[in-house]
Amino acid sequence: MACPAGHPQREALRSAAPRHRVQRWLRAALQNPAELTVRFVDAEEGRSLNASFRGKDYATNVLTFDYCQAPVVQADLVLCADVLAHEAQDQGRTLEAHCAHLIVHGALHAQGHDHETDDEAEVMEALESAILQRLGYPDPYSNH
Repeated sequence: MACPAGHPQREALRSAAPRHRVQRWLRAALQNPAELTVRFVDAEEGRSLNASFRGKDYATNVLTFDYCQAPVVQADLVLCADVLAHEAQDQGRTLEAHCAHLIVHGALHAQGHDHETDDEAEVMEALESAILQRLGYPDPYSNH
């Protein structure tokens, strides 16, 4: 897990999302063997990646770059530390719970799940909720 040098969220992320927790969250979300990279970036890099790959000129919470879904899931998950921290605070959630949610969310994307339509969103949100509750976190959609 990389976090930009001198980044104000560094210590908070180290505490909220240490390697062993990230691995646990990924294992809970994956149905097949996987080779995943999880990387935390600052808002500048998050914005640049989102603009380059999705044509959206803002930093987003998580980007999933999926390369292969079978027989081994291969993907990069890129999470924006600044966006995570702001969203967690705005939603009244712990940084740990929000990181867990977005890593699970990204891992589901890596396996082909999406939320472009209402039906897809319903399925994906139900999976996320069930996985996170099994991990001991509150339902991220309970306030929606």
